[in-house]
Amino acid sequence: MTKRLIGIVMFLPVLFLTGMLRVNAQPVKPIYLDESRPIEERVSNALSLMTREEKVALCHAQSKFSSKGVARLGIPEVWMSDGPHGVREEILWDSWSEAKWTNDSCTAFPALTCLAASWNPEMSAIYGKAVGEEARYRNKTVLLGPGVNIYRTPLNGRNFEYMGEDPYLSSRMVVPYIQELQKNGVAACVKHYALNNQEIWRGHIDVQVSDRALREIYLPAFKAAITEGKAWSIMGSYNQFRGEHCCHNDLLLNKILKGEWKFDGAVITDWGGAHNTMQAAMNGLDIEMGTGTDGMTRSITNAYDNYYLALPFLDELKKGSVPESVLNDKASRVLRLIFRTTMNSKRPYGSFATPEHAQVARKVAEEGIVLLKNDDNLLPLDASKLKSIAVIGENATRPMTIGGGSSNLKTHSEISPLQSLKGKFGNKITYAMGYASGPSAYGRELPSKLNADTLRAEAIRNAKKADVVIFVGGLNKNHFQDCEGGDRKTYNLPFGQDQLLNEILKVNSNVVVLLISGNAVAMPWVGHVPAIVQAWYLGSEAGNAIASVLTGEVNPSGKLPFSFPVKLTDCGANSFDKLCYPGDSIKEVYKEDILVGYRWYDTKNITPLFPFGFGMSYTNFVLSKPLTDKKIYTKGETVKLTFVVQNTGKVAGAEVAQVYITQKNAPVLRPAKELKGFKKVFLKAGETQTASISFKVKDMAYYDDKTSNWVVDAGEYELSLGTSSRDIKFMAPIQVK
Repeated sequence: MTKRLIGIVMFLPVLFLTGMLRVNAQPVKPIYLDESRPIEERVSNALSLMTREEKVALCHAQSKFSSKGVARLGIPEVWMSDGPHGVREEILWDSWSEAKWTNDSCTAFPALTCLAASWNPEMSAIYGKAVGEEARYRNKTVLLGPGVNIYRTPLNGRNFEYMGEDPYLSSRMVVPYIQELQKNGVAACVKHYALNNQEIWRGHIDVQVSDRALREIYLPAFKAAITEGKAWSIMGSYNQFRGEHCCHNDLLLNKILKGEWKFDGAVITDWGGAHNTMQAAMNGLDIEMGTGTDGMTRSITNAYDNYYLALPFLDELKKGSVPESVLNDKASRVLRLIFRTTMNSKRPYGSFATPEHAQVARKVAEEGIVLLKNDDNLLPLDASKLKSIAVIGENATRPMTIGGGSSNLKTHSEISPLQSLKGKFGNKITYAMGYASGPSAYGRELPSKLNADTLRAEAIRNAKKADVVIFVGGLNKNHFQDCEGGDRKTYNLPFGQDQLLNEILKVNSNVVVLLISGNAVAMPWVGHVPAIVQAWYLGSEAGNAIASVLTGEVNPSGKLPFSFPVKLTDCGANSFDKLCYPGDSIKEVYKEDILVGYRWYDTKNITPLFPFGFGMSYTNFVLSKPLTDKKIYTKGETVKLTFVVQNTGKVAGAEVAQVYITQKNAPVLRPAKELKGFKKVFLKAGETQTASISFKVKDMAYYDDKTSNWVVDAGEYELSLGTSSRDIKFMAPIQVK
């Protein structure tokens, strides 16, 4: 009897903790499980019940894509997944091998360059909602995206994952994505923070950039993601910045992210991005992932318990080298992440690979496609006037959701351009491959085994017989193309495409070039080709979106989110020595400073091949002279431009009005133009709409390196209203007191 009584007494704390003991017939629920309580109260309570070892376990991986919860307290694990364009297939616990599930084939959404090219935050919202539903259905805690690194050079192999060269456009497009994604109870993990603007030597290159360029160009989209989008997690980048790896960089993580921006979420490494226990502990890292292990005995020195934030971290805590408060802060951030996601009982259930998601993918793709050239109105194609159409190019049939690195997707379906064009034009279509790349292999460039001369000869024969040629070219997701882990080797099209195009043009001048890529490419044939379409990586509905635009069922309305230089050395990052790009393998200096993208071309008066913000339509638009609500502003006010947009053509379409600022007589270098607002206006044929674009005077500031402050100078400014950085319709002067 005594032993039984002792056992009951000893078990009482467990009964209280789990709520099994009832007082007045009501269960006693631990505070951290009570969702009616404020989240900070729940975090504090859970923290108080945890051991030091349990807190440390929260801070590092337990498998390739998960980290521990606290099983004793019923706090679940954190499960992460690539990527920004769709939910990656399941892989094995301890390796990168496919798990070979039969129910993880996702919807592939367009790459983020396409989303940015829509210049429509509403597209960003429906995109974020849909990809969030897919991640939630797959029980993911964190979706590793979106990416907002700035497009600095067209050689960066990972540009296709990002939102272009302009910090303002990226900022406006990333916020709705995050907000709608997280409504599903799945955390966005904004990446790669920061200055990850190339893939070559990405694991160690030490980037040197001015404070001004850092603040004006490379950080604004991250800041918007945190302060406006309220992202719940962020991923550090591989590279170094001023001698410290960005996954544990005191300036970026402690001072700016958690200090200035008040970020309360979790900082997660890129996989293998941690390099030192004390730096990881003290410089702001919260969860360490992917540090070179398969978790098994053959790599015991790098097994999960030997991560920098695992047993070595625990040892430093025991020695007193790291304050307990540092551990508690990390654990609190991970708990906060879990409570916002997996332990939110009200989060929806999600949905996966649905027809509705396919429609979202198609809609975004259609709005992002950019018409670059259309001489003699060759487009849209009229089936009634064409007897034969030669489709030429490997990209007409090549799957573009496969490859590219961590954004590789296993899709429910992927409709090719050739498939959809055959659906539109039937037996009028002939197809020739024309050129060939090799198979996709991460980290390796594999040549094609097909004979290039044979492929070329067949393409020329088809082109001779056709009324019109649709050349489907560009890049692909192979190594040294648009792919993680390596940059492009050349600005020109690969696989002999330039030569093939020139030969096609000798036998048929009616050529539509359809470029599938996430990067700008050289176009030595641009003057001889009547029509050019930039089609990006469009995901599951790629073919349907492309066919809709080429046939005029959809009027193209996309605008370029980055400039196309005529030649590589026209680009700021590529116009200096190798220390500017790609660096000397140890260090890299951003010598173009704040003049990135159109800021460089417009300030240096270098004519681009196609400018930032450019895109044509099958109809015509006229913008009226804008009116400002006043002429003189103080620094706390908002500038509002009002203007009229008219569709003067015969079909419905959309125009993107863009507002840039220029500071006159600035005491420091300022770009010739800086984007400060845009508005996508949809109009029926002949319709007129009044539109307005507003921005705050304080957003006209530049960052003063000397005082470490944002400055708006009093004086004269010029507002430019146009449809690209180079196509300015009207200017309006204002004064700032």
